[in-house]
Amino acid sequence: MRLWRPTLRIERVNYPVFRDPEIQAQKPVVVLWHDEIFPLILAHENEGMVCVVSQSQDGELLAQVLENFGFLTARGSSSRGGMRALVAAKRLMDKRGVGAIFTADGPRGPRHQVKPGAVFLATRCASPILPVRVIMDRTKIFHKAWDKFQLPLPFSRCTIIYGDPIYLSQSTGDADSMDQQCREVEQAMHKLGLQ
Repeated sequence: MRLWRPTLRIERVNYPVFRDPEIQAQKPVVVLWHDEIFPLILAHENEGMVCVVSQSQDGELLAQVLENFGFLTARGSSSRGGMRALVAAKRLMDKRGVGAIFTADGPRGPRHQVKPGAVFLATRCASPILPVRVIMDRTKIFHKAWDKFQLPLPFSRCTIIYGDPIYLSQSTGDADSMDQQCREVEQAMHKLGLQ
């Protein structure tokens, strides 16, 4: 991956929002789609953010890659060890004073539908959600993968679009409230992709 990095032209839109010290002090939960994660890993190398990674074999490989790129990992997913992973992520965020990166539709989809993990973490940490989209101009798309993973080809342009922070009200914990907050984040992410 490090050999790939110099060949990519990474551009950032609305990046000052992400770097804003006031927002960073609130330990934001950055959400993106699973198929767009590759360029974001390269763009945020050695920033020490927390990533929740599934306990699958694929997750083990991803955790090793993320840790080599300076990310902290908390292991678990919606189907296995999810609550334990969210608690571990919150602890790491509090201890290190950093935000988290979360694939909103991972680890198994449905594609481009926000699941409650990121929303739950953000409300428990009183953190804003920062939606992010990555638009790549030339990619290899893995059509058989559930997420249709996008791998940017060498010498392609990757535009990372940082959305404005979303401040969620403290959830009452009921399914309707959580679902409404997930839809709010999902709409913001879809709008970013239209820019």
